[in-house]
Amino acid sequence: MATVIDSHFLALTAIVTVGYQLFFFIITALLKFDKVTDFAGSTNFVIIAVLTLVIKGSWHFRQIILTLLVVIWGLRLGLFLLMRILQWGEDRRFDEMRSNLGKLAIFWIFQAVWVWTVSLPVTVVNASDRDPSVQAEDIIGWIMWSLGISIEATADQQKLFFKNSPENRGRWCNIGLWKYSRHPNYFGEIFLWWGIFVASVPVLEGAEWLVILGPIFLTLLLLFLSGLPMLEESADKKFGNVAAYRIYKKTTSPLIPLPQIVYGNLPLWFKATFLFEFPFYSRSLPQEGPNWNRSSQEEIKDELKMS
Repeated sequence: MATVIDSHFLALTAIVTVGYQLFFFIITALLKFDKVTDFAGSTNFVIIAVLTLVIKGSWHFRQIILTLLVVIWGLRLGLFLLMRILQWGEDRRFDEMRSNLGKLAIFWIFQAVWVWTVSLPVTVVNASDRDPSVQAEDIIGWIMWSLGISIEATADQQKLFFKNSPENRGRWCNIGLWKYSRHPNYFGEIFLWWGIFVASVPVLEGAEWLVILGPIFLTLLLLFLSGLPMLEESADKKFGNVAAYRIYKKTTSPLIPLPQIVYGNLPLWFKATFLFEFPFYSRSLPQEGPNWNRSSQEEIKDELKMS
């Protein structure tokens, strides 16, 4: 089919994304109904992937596979988050935004940027006329996506099960994958989008390599802005005075799943340099009391022996 607006569909996808997010922003602002926020973000990825595939009309094998991977991820995450928020009630992220139209607008603008940027690898692949045979990068990327979505989906279900159990009320999730990572769902999401980028590599030429900004943007977003920092701060404020939680935090990797006995014995400089254990993740953690250190160290040693 003929080129639409621009050869790489960058303007087209930007217009569609802004329009889609604007529609849900109006619903949220007028009705004070923020339960569709995550659904709007996830399904926007699906719309971009399918739209660019259909408009280009080349139906190359690589285009179909990458589009299918995005559709599976977007629908699974979107429906999961929608069902979860309908079950749990209001989204606490919007407690300060519902009455502040400016802050709400900034959030939706940022969500549009997130969708458009992270979708870049699939957008450019679907717009391309090049169709090299399946290469090692394709296989590696598909495997990364498969591992990533498996980790993300498993972690989501484990936490949902944990939260829905009455005996776990008021506790932090430390079962299953959450015993090896404080945020295994985010690790899975980052890993699968890097997989999609890797699978797009055989098609890329010249400036098209800038689509790497997609997974980079997602990684930085979750590590430094809306992902880990917000959740770490919330958990520290809730459980920071609980010795068992402090032990969990000292012995559990923030992102990359690792056995607690391994992570707990690594030096702080190594954790900060290679495993994303940044100091600002603990800025809301209450200061340890004068007698806390000795007893907590003994508990940590016992915990590591049992791990």
